[in-house]
Amino acid sequence: MPKPLHIAALIAAIGLTANTACAADTASSADAQKPAATVNGIAIPQARLDLNLKAVTQQGQPDSPELRRKIRDELIDLEVIAQEAHRKGLDAQPEIAQIIEITKENILRNAFAQDYVKTHPISDDALKAEYEKQKQSLIGRKEYKVAHILVDSEKEAQAIVNELKKKKVGFDKIAKEKSKDPGSKAQGGELGWTNPAAFVQPFGEAIVKLNKGQISAPVQTQFGWHVIKLEDVRDLEIPPFDKVKATLEKRMQQMSLMEAVKALRANAKVE
Repeated sequence: MPKPLHIAALIAAIGLTANTACAADTASSADAQKPAATVNGIAIPQARLDLNLKAVTQQGQPDSPELRRKIRDELIDLEVIAQEAHRKGLDAQPEIAQIIEITKENILRNAFAQDYVKTHPISDDALKAEYEKQKQSLIGRKEYKVAHILVDSEKEAQAIVNELKKKKVGFDKIAKEKSKDPGSKAQGGELGWTNPAAFVQPFGEAIVKLNKGQISAPVQTQFGWHVIKLEDVRDLEIPPFDKVKATLEKRMQQMSLMEAVKALRANAKVE
């Protein structure tokens, strides 16, 4: 039996942008009026098949007669099951009725969000203004190139610090042999260029106190004990507007949508 489409596929279809080509556009207007199938006298609208087809092809599957047949079969299975569930009165059960209502509201929420974003576009001027604001706040900030060795105890960490002070063994060699961090061990403890705020507080605070080339005393976090080496420091590289425009636009859209929801909540009568 073909696997039924998950509800998320239908929700994703509602979230598609307005300029996405609908799979049904190639069909004639006469064909579009015909049901995709009829099950026990109940018609499955062609639009329902088209919506599912759009969701699936948007995920990368090519449109084909085989795919359309598969979707049609899935919709028939769903209709058969839904009719039997309705005959048994399952949709009237309080818990099931609530799930149906919640699902409906979630779909409407996504539809509202997509409509709001479409009807309240963020202008280029607003995007550039926000970019300049963010850019000014980042000027003067630093990036740090760090490496670390993670062990279980302070005693182990101190022994590594003592060994490094003798300068007989390289930091990367000890990291490869003794570090328990699977993400950096193979790279000799290298964590690359980063912002201290990206780490847990004790680790990040230790980084900014180091001078270039300096090795820290043992630093404890919830992950264990760290020996940190500051390899280099540079001014934070601020990417150009074109590279961050899409991300910035999404964030501003989210903020605008949140404000719209706050306004709706403020104007609603909640008892």
